[in-house]
Amino acid sequence: MMTLGTPPAMPVRGREITVTGIDGAGKSTLSARLHRALNAAGHTAILVGKNSTEVPTDPQLSTYIDQLNELVYRRDPRVAQACGDQYWLLALAAWYTLQDRLVIQPALAAGTHVVLDNAHHKILARYAVNPDVPLRLSEQVFAHLTQPDLVIFLRIGAREALARRKGEFTSLETGHSGSGDADFIHYQDAVLAQLRDQEQRGGWLSLDVTGMDRDAVFKTAAGAMADRLQLTI
Repeated sequence: MMTLGTPPAMPVRGREITVTGIDGAGKSTLSARLHRALNAAGHTAILVGKNSTEVPTDPQLSTYIDQLNELVYRRDPRVAQACGDQYWLLALAAWYTLQDRLVIQPALAAGTHVVLDNAHHKILARYAVNPDVPLRLSEQVFAHLTQPDLVIFLRIGAREALARRKGEFTSLETGHSGSGDADFIHYQDAVLAQLRDQEQRGGWLSLDVTGMDRDAVFKTAAGAMADRLQLTI
């Protein structure tokens, strides 16, 4: 008589932690540090950002997603301007869709935690202040993405963000409205207002990082991960 063995246990789903905020808030710095700390504490975690194009064990898909990344993020500025805002909204939606489907979802299903830098929340906030693109369309093209388990919102005013950037910024970071400090401040404050609206609707962890050093921001975020997600680092 054959005895059936115990089926292998399914891995516990990983957690997705996203970090958002305006340009200069410290998103990439915190994301990288959380990623390192998770792995150092014995968790399995990956860091996903706008340049993450590797699809594990599938070089062909990795090549394809890298080609899409080149179209979206490594484009010539003249081409970007010629294509228009509606096109770039849909191009960004395609990028986030593939990254979510091919990188984030498989990692979570395998029990790997995902720290997501440069999530779509800031993109949605930028389009919310763009009068040429319907807000409903912007919300719809990102609505299918995996919902994060924790969104860490780094709140900072545009003036301090500009100081952190040492006065250096791109045309995109002014909403293509100009090249002066005042243009950066006006645009980033408008984006910040939209992020705060998302925060109120989404139950985010909101951290006022004005005047906080990197260690203090990290400790606060790490404490929230332990309280909300039972992830100790």
